[in-house]
Amino acid sequence: MHPRILLVDDDPAVLSGLRRAFALEGYDVLVAEDGETALELAQGQALDLVVLDVILPGLDGLAVCQRLRAASATPILLLTAKDTVPDRVAGLDRGADDYLVKPFALDELLARARALLRRAQPQAQGTLEFADLVLDLQAHEAFRAEEPLKLTPREYELLVFFLRHPRQALSREQLCQHVWGYAFEGESNFIDVAVKELRKKLEANGQSRLIQTVRGYGYALREE
Repeated sequence: MHPRILLVDDDPAVLSGLRRAFALEGYDVLVAEDGETALELAQGQALDLVVLDVILPGLDGLAVCQRLRAASATPILLLTAKDTVPDRVAGLDRGADDYLVKPFALDELLARARALLRRAQPQAQGTLEFADLVLDLQAHEAFRAEEPLKLTPREYELLVFFLRHPRQALSREQLCQHVWGYAFEGESNFIDVAVKELRKKLEANGQSRLIQTVRGYGYALREE
């Protein structure tokens, strides 16, 4: 299930760009150009994250933030044009979980969004399973057919990401952004090399392939 995010900004160009960027990252995106619309959408949707501009027509972002926080624990990331301590404190006091000053780098916004979602995920202390593959998040251990897998830290994070998105086609850009934390350079093959090494360990005992190639796009955790 894709994380559902509400983007709130009164600039149509900014809103359109953010919507496209988050959609490409696999988010289910809702948008609002004013505070009242944002509150209406929030009442009728189960949200995983709200990205909220402070300067809005009518009801401003701080007031919206306060009302959202009074109604739920959904993480809220404020976008603000002001970088003074009182401005930051005002947002945090109204219930915001994080803030980002405009203008900002899109990669940083996406990284902060991922961090907030990770903090809010209740399954962080449980297990992830697919077919005969089991990953214990608390013990930081992975097993295939009850046999332990000796994974590097990066291979472990890569496997976690696949397990959090079973059967979903994941682009090389998504894998790079979520696992390595930076934008993918198309001419590099390090994603393919990393997947190849992870496959070797998953298939070491003659096991079937679980990480399938999606030609021209990326990979997916699927049974053959």
